[in-house]
Amino acid sequence: MAVKSEQVEKNLIKLTFEVSTKDFSDAMGRAYRKNAKKYSVPGFRKGKVPRSVIEKYYTEAVFYDDAINDVLPSSYENALKEAEIEAAARPEIDVEEIKKGEPVVFTALVTTKPEVKLGEYIGIKVNKIEHNVTDEDIDKDIEVTRNKNARLVPSDDKAIENGDIVTIDFAGTVDGVAFEGGTAENYDLEIGSNTFIPGFEEQLVGKKVDEDVDVNVTFPEEYHAPDLAGKAALFKVKIHEIKVKELPELDDDFASEVSEFETMAEYRNSVKERLEKAAAERVKTETENAVIDKVAEGCEVEIPDAMINERTERMVEDFAQRLQYQGLDINTYMQYTGNTVEGFKESFKPQAEKQLKTTLVLEAISKAEDIQVSDDDVNERIAEMAKQYNMEEDKLKELMQEKDIENIKEELSMTKVIDLLVSKAKISKPRGRKPKAEAAE
Repeated sequence: MAVKSEQVEKNLIKLTFEVSTKDFSDAMGRAYRKNAKKYSVPGFRKGKVPRSVIEKYYTEAVFYDDAINDVLPSSYENALKEAEIEAAARPEIDVEEIKKGEPVVFTALVTTKPEVKLGEYIGIKVNKIEHNVTDEDIDKDIEVTRNKNARLVPSDDKAIENGDIVTIDFAGTVDGVAFEGGTAENYDLEIGSNTFIPGFEEQLVGKKVDEDVDVNVTFPEEYHAPDLAGKAALFKVKIHEIKVKELPELDDDFASEVSEFETMAEYRNSVKERLEKAAAERVKTETENAVIDKVAEGCEVEIPDAMINERTERMVEDFAQRLQYQGLDINTYMQYTGNTVEGFKESFKPQAEKQLKTTLVLEAISKAEDIQVSDDDVNERIAEMAKQYNMEEDKLKELMQEKDIENIKEELSMTKVIDLLVSKAKISKPRGRKPKAEAAE
């Protein structure tokens, strides 16, 4: 027996496969060379102990884990190919037994992709999505740029107003006890920005430089630090400086400073074009999502728990990685939100299941419609990627593995399916209700 498969239950197969005596022996040799320096035996210099002596002194099982990790990935992949099984999640793998001089037998519980029962997917009806750019949108965008280019002018003889930047010291206490993060010196705060606890900034309005202000606030019930949530706090605040924003005039000089254009009219037109392009992209994305959601609703698929759990784990890992970029770890985030890791994972499951169903449905449609991805399609995509990474196309191809090419083909296949569904969809404006008087006629 080299490879044997047995259906355990729906979408679950028990796969039994062997690693030959020679292959496992070679892996044991590599494990010895990798770990020889870790073992000490009286009478031998560290790192110079013969393998036979280490195996006698510690038993040969000391090398099993590394040898198994060495041979298992490729052996499992080869077994899947031989048994013509497409795995849909990480397997549960066990070693049956290891005997010297005999092949090593592994068993794997393999989750396979579920069958998708397609409903109607050609000619799906969805409402037309529109995002129109207005003069107000253009004004808001320009105002953001205007504020970014504002000068801050000291104005210490005035009372604080919304929009002013104040430099303050503050020290916060709850029940007379200081708390972490509640103290700072020479902190710049924009009044009206709502970056502090609700009620804090408002109590500084009307105050002047060198004033000492007692600010009384209550932390929100949903505050990220559970030990402060819902509690009353007192902040002792010292005002050092008041700066006001001096906004530039919206004229041709402003346009030439913030853009490549010489006149305000040209700059305004460029903002309009950029916003319209973003709006068109938003319409495209939302229309695609609406069509895909409607198609998926009409399809039936029973997704194995193993697939949902694996996708959930991946989503949590991605979230944790994004937190790290912000200087947080997942456990600290759990403390802030009063959640547990298990509860947090559960919250991702509905999204994970929806993503999986969408992918499985699109794959089934691709198969049903015989969607093909050509070598030219792949090369075109690689050329786009090379441009994005600022690399030579040939160099990027050299770095790519077979799996990378397969991922590109899958991505292009999904894109072609979505393009097909959207092109065949019936998109119309939603009908508004007729006024009562007109309906009565």
